[in-house]
Amino acid sequence: MKKNQTETNESGRLQRFWVSGMSCAACSARVEKAVSAVEGVTSCSVSLLTNSMGVEGTASPKAVIEAVERAGYGAEQQGTPQKAETRDDGLRDTETPKLLRRLGWSLCFLLLLMYVSMGHRMWQFPLPARLSQNPVAVGLLQLLLSLTVLIINQKFFISGVGAVLRRAPNMDTLVSLGSAAAFGWSVWVLFAMTDAQNGGDPARAQELMGQLWFESSAMILTLITVGKTLEARAKGKTTSALKSLLRLSPKTATVLRDGREVTVAVEQVRVGDLFTVRPGEHIPVDGIVEEGSSAIDESALTGESIPVDKIAGSPVSAGTVNTSGYLKCRAARVGEDTTLAQIIETVRDAAATKAPIAKAADRVSGVFVPAVLIVAAITTVVWLIIGQGAVATALERGVSVLVISCPCALGLATPVAILVGSGVGARRGILFKTAASLEEAGRVRIVALDKTGTVTEGKPEVTDLLPADGVTAGELLRAACSVEQKSEHPLARAILSRAKKENVLPPEVTGFRALPGSGLEAEWEGKRLIGGNEAFVSAEAEIPESLRTEAGKLAEDGKTPLYFALDRKILGVIAVADVIKPESPEAIRKLKEMGLSVVLLTGDNEKTAKAIGREIGVDEVVAGVLPDGKERVIRELSGRGKVVMVGDGINDAPALTRASLGIAIGAGTDIAIDAADVVLMKSKLSDVPEAIRFGRATLKNIRENLFWAFFYNAVGIPLAAGVFAGMGIFISPMLGAAAMSLSSFCVVTNALRLNLIGRIPKQKTKRSKGEKRNMKKTIRIEGMMCPHCEAAVRKALEAIDGVKEAIPDHKTGTAELTLSKAVSDQALSEAITSAGYEMIP
Repeated sequence: MKKNQTETNESGRLQRFWVSGMSCAACSARVEKAVSAVEGVTSCSVSLLTNSMGVEGTASPKAVIEAVERAGYGAEQQGTPQKAETRDDGLRDTETPKLLRRLGWSLCFLLLLMYVSMGHRMWQFPLPARLSQNPVAVGLLQLLLSLTVLIINQKFFISGVGAVLRRAPNMDTLVSLGSAAAFGWSVWVLFAMTDAQNGGDPARAQELMGQLWFESSAMILTLITVGKTLEARAKGKTTSALKSLLRLSPKTATVLRDGREVTVAVEQVRVGDLFTVRPGEHIPVDGIVEEGSSAIDESALTGESIPVDKIAGSPVSAGTVNTSGYLKCRAARVGEDTTLAQIIETVRDAAATKAPIAKAADRVSGVFVPAVLIVAAITTVVWLIIGQGAVATALERGVSVLVISCPCALGLATPVAILVGSGVGARRGILFKTAASLEEAGRVRIVALDKTGTVTEGKPEVTDLLPADGVTAGELLRAACSVEQKSEHPLARAILSRAKKENVLPPEVTGFRALPGSGLEAEWEGKRLIGGNEAFVSAEAEIPESLRTEAGKLAEDGKTPLYFALDRKILGVIAVADVIKPESPEAIRKLKEMGLSVVLLTGDNEKTAKAIGREIGVDEVVAGVLPDGKERVIRELSGRGKVVMVGDGINDAPALTRASLGIAIGAGTDIAIDAADVVLMKSKLSDVPEAIRFGRATLKNIRENLFWAFFYNAVGIPLAAGVFAGMGIFISPMLGAAAMSLSSFCVVTNALRLNLIGRIPKQKTKRSKGEKRNMKKTIRIEGMMCPHCEAAVRKALEAIDGVKEAIPDHKTGTAELTLSKAVSDQALSEAITSAGYEMIP
């Protein structure tokens, strides 16, 4: 699999960096702006979710890191995919434990503070005698307890003040400013209480104690820390798919050195090394089987649950599991060149890019914090005027505005959905190269399919033999393979393959000559032997009308009739067709059910193309198109809506690039895969509707997240500002902090729902009158060890009359059966025994 075609820097790859010190969307916008200004940077995308940055262009890593540091943050270049396989490379959740410790200490001191400040007033909790009659002492104790909480959460102030000094205020600025304002006001009130008590007015001192906000100052920081902790835990789950990929490759490999097996670190394996893999072990690097046979579980890479049989000459991929036999393989691709490493790189690239839909949120995030600061200042001034100098009320409204606003929700809305969506897709064999490709998959309206290798197998086969009168099928096949044996045409290979199956040995011919667009000719035993299309052969030999009619019917069915004649005498017709893949009709039906228009593109003649189109059920067929013609058709289709092009060959590359979304079949050529935006690792057309379904679900999730983020701030800020205070609706600073702490958590949690894509239970179908209800039965089976065993048991059970469906599970040693009628235990036991396993009563 090739690297993404957008990787254009000096090393030929997209540069990725870890960025430290970011706390909200305003920070990521600041970093993005600073790096984009570096000479040579053509594109920069910063992810607040993974604290990562993707940079394209010719700028050096040093220049990029310096730009980030000038903006007030830290940066470090990420390691290679191979190194990433030996460690989580920054994805390990180290933030949550720190936040939990911080939260624990904050809660301890906050509870003491709440007891001292509110317990004796609201719940009549007793205070020590020395405190109960001394409001100033109570105030001093609150100051010390709240100051302790502020020191524990000093990170908010360090980050917030630093951002202000850099003229780039962020979320920490809002939080620290709100907490500091509450704390500063409380200190001023405490001085006023001291003055009143010293002036002989204890009643006034007691009255002022009700205006102390020390608990609000500490509560704001503690509640925000609660939200940060929940957010960090949820964010950790969004990278689970990528972390599971990173953990697939083993740390060591068993290689053969001087005829002995030696265990070495996987990084030490070199191309050409011989390595061995025992049952149950992971394949360490990509290679070719030299000796042995086995079934390989490739579900981690392709999503295909049934193990794939491997023999000598078969390819194996790093990260897959050897389920049965002993294998000796030769390393073909190692390090960052393995399929697994490149899948990891593709998922990382998707996470490091931004979807177009995120641009609106980015624009808002860039000015959000300064705008909130202005709104808070205006709110305070307005309430000073309305309240006729009521400083406490005005300050309360201003602080509420500061702590309820949440730029993080805006910054996380898109990246969390992109990372979860692309990660889930990768686990199921659907690789989205960029965030934009995942979004485009949700917007497409037209699906254009290349025929050969995509809808069909791409390997023509002989389907019919029509010998002329007086000629046997064997004679026709022998003559055909004689003239075709020196041809490189795919149709010739189909005839030779059929001859090999029937043990027909072609005699030697001389004077072979290919006539492009017409056919072939050669000399056989002094006679002229020809083969080709009807026009070419009919000029040399008379074709009976009955044979023409039969051949015409074959052509209408999408087959290619080839005529053969010897010494001006017709021998017959051989029909060759590119067989349709079994899953193609069902995949096209699903696409049409999704409301998509399906178009078939092929270089075949119109009659053949339309026959295939009818068989698979497409809406439109465009025949006789050359590679540049496919690109032109895609351009024309784009006028009707966004187009996805699905192909697998070199001639599909221009069309894949032109389409809104290019999808390459994984078994296709490197050029097609390089030009595409999405790669289907299982090489199945049935994954095309799945890819579009992933795109639609992710796009819907992004819209939900953005709606919630905008709605929350659009409603929360006016409420905090006291716009509805006349109706008795207002929000205190503590309530605002609680709302802010949960907003980002809600956005991240909503994105995690994307993990449920494809796990929705099948819809129940209504039974017709008199139809019997299916019966369920669970049986225990001994001997199942792997998914390969499950497949064998399933096949044996479903061959029994009355067993509608069997779902074996080797982990639990059971099989869930759906029966259409009663089936005896003896019949079940015999079937399982014949498969090599044992049914336990």
